[in-house]
Amino acid sequence: MRLLLALTLLWPLSPSSNAWQKQTAPAQATATVASDSDILRECKTEKPTELFTLTRVVDGDTIWIDRYGKREKLRLLSVDTEEKFMEGGDLSDSKPSTRFGDECTGWAQGFFAPRTEQEDPVRVGLSFPGGVEARDVYGRLLCHVVTAEGIDFNLLLVRRGLSPYFNKYGNSLLYHERFVSAQKAAQAEERGIWNKKTNIQGSRRPYERLLPWWTARAEAIESFRKKAQKDPIHFVDAEVPAALEGALKDGPVRVTALGSVYKIYPEDDGSRTVLLRSGDKEHSLRVVIPKDQVRTMEEFDLEGSIEDFRQNYLLIDGNLERGPRGFYLVDVKPSDWRRAGPEPKFQ
Repeated sequence: MRLLLALTLLWPLSPSSNAWQKQTAPAQATATVASDSDILRECKTEKPTELFTLTRVVDGDTIWIDRYGKREKLRLLSVDTEEKFMEGGDLSDSKPSTRFGDECTGWAQGFFAPRTEQEDPVRVGLSFPGGVEARDVYGRLLCHVVTAEGIDFNLLLVRRGLSPYFNKYGNSLLYHERFVSAQKAAQAEERGIWNKKTNIQGSRRPYERLLPWWTARAEAIESFRKKAQKDPIHFVDAEVPAALEGALKDGPVRVTALGSVYKIYPEDDGSRTVLLRSGDKEHSLRVVIPKDQVRTMEEFDLEGSIEDFRQNYLLIDGNLERGPRGFYLVDVKPSDWRRAGPEPKFQ
């Protein structure tokens, strides 16, 4: 019998089933908790008008589908399930591989498995904030996955304690309050990652430090979003190439850019080029630090701004223009750099 069918038997809640059957999530607390039907109602949204064939479930938050004749890799927004367990395979201290990562992967694979070998592959819908499609630096389509029955899978992951509310790159533009509520409920019911017994004998992800860090970043983004909404020409997000393009519609302009450092390149003439993180490598924003300003900028500690558990977002004033490798901020003095704030508040 195929692996997918076996996983379906282990985790019988499948979007292809007409009857939503009772399911037990990994490491669920024994105390009284919301029923499966209640949880599904909490995660209900509009049924998708268009469905696509799901071809592969990589892990809890990475899925492949066939869409318009192309195989697409999805990265689910506002969630970040734990990494599958690999001996010595931790990505970082803040993102270790865990036993629970394996459980989340198995659960997701079972959730989307056909009920029988003869049944057609599961089809799902996609939802995008503001109806606008975007991709991350790896080319993955950033979205919500919605089952044919209208269950938002991203919300379901958080509500079942399989993922935290991942607002490291900003609060959800679709369901911020719903994600906050779903996480609080999962924590109260000690589901999944919020159960003290989860990963007790292996690597554990430090959520007590991650959540304040992500929240501080989200607050910086949210504050900037409000300014950009009022004045999109002079306040631009370096991670949104469309915003940079829009600001330049009438030519070069003086702007305040929000961004985080991706890489810093030393140039042959002694200057430095700061590449800011972007969802489109071909249209990234760069800032050149002239040779005579390099020593002064060392005091600002740009390299340190990349570190975990600190505010990573910067505000940079400069003249926005097109250059040989995308967008550039020029005429930027050391005093034009500042940290976006706030800093994370740890207990």
